[in-house]
Amino acid sequence: MAKSHISANLEDLVRGRVARLLRRRRWQERLISYLGYGNEEFVRVLGRVVLTRGQTAEDDGREWHPEDPDRHRGWRVFFTAPAVGVPVTIELPTGPQQATTDRGGYLDARFTGHGLEPGWHDILVRVEGQDQVTARVLIIGSDIRRGLVSDIDDTIMVTALPRPLIAAWNTFVRHESARTVVPGMPELYRRLLEQWPGAPTVYLSTGAWNTAPTLIRFMQRHGYPTGPMLMTDWGPTNTGWFRSGQEHKRNSLRQLTEDFPQIRWTLVGDDGQHDPDLYADFAAEHPDKVAAIGIRQLTPTEQVLAHGLPVPNEDSVGGRGRNAPEKAAEFRAPDGYGLAEAMLPTLQSESRGTD
Repeated sequence: MAKSHISANLEDLVRGRVARLLRRRRWQERLISYLGYGNEEFVRVLGRVVLTRGQTAEDDGREWHPEDPDRHRGWRVFFTAPAVGVPVTIELPTGPQQATTDRGGYLDARFTGHGLEPGWHDILVRVEGQDQVTARVLIIGSDIRRGLVSDIDDTIMVTALPRPLIAAWNTFVRHESARTVVPGMPELYRRLLEQWPGAPTVYLSTGAWNTAPTLIRFMQRHGYPTGPMLMTDWGPTNTGWFRSGQEHKRNSLRQLTEDFPQIRWTLVGDDGQHDPDLYADFAAEHPDKVAAIGIRQLTPTEQVLAHGLPVPNEDSVGGRGRNAPEKAAEFRAPDGYGLAEAMLPTLQSESRGTD
């Protein structure tokens, strides 16, 4: 077994001491479910177990009340204590399955022979001694040939990430309702999915899993399609002090290709950071899996907030990513309305010719 990086060992040490202290104070395990996915052969169940204060006469559960406006302030979601190595039971039609949370308290489990038909399903997940919760999973049928992958930050919502001070303000201080939608993006996604009945939407982000509930509420409020989210966790790993957001996206795209080999994906991101090159590289690696690439062009002000320059990164300039093959048409526009005008005629024609 490979030796863990010192950063991971230090984090595990701190987390272990915090967990022991909180358990002595009668904090309890709480399971948070995320949107999962699968096909007719496997299902991937996602979630996290954290330690929270038990409800008392004095507390009255206020810390976790869904209508508590202070709970929706960004900084609160990051101050959690993960429950490591906790057994979790997942109830599937074929019978109960067991999994265990990892060093970050995360649940990421795959099961075959699940007995679920294509479509959305609610399955029960529980931690011993606690109430069971519902986890939603999307089973994608083998007949589905199209799919949509979307970035989140500065693609569907304006967050001005990842400039440190601005990111910290948006994430830790501002109320979630202060985040703004990118004009026309919900309409673009709706129109894309109208021509591909049953096509899944997968949100791929370098953001932290802690923000997933906030993001889901934002998407619902602005009419974005519901879909599984593939995010990451901030902090040390077994190999270094920080996680690689680009590597997370690359690995996730490759995994989607392996999980759903029949699907051609339309990839949507922005030119604030690495999406153009990352998508172009993936299209070059898997030319038969990418139908099109849509890039939202940030304004000069957003470019400064995103990477400190008033113009896009050098690798992002031009109408096509430098490594993009001819089979993956790339379109750019400042908002969803412009992308819809540019993308839809080509994708509609392409769909009629191949479906």
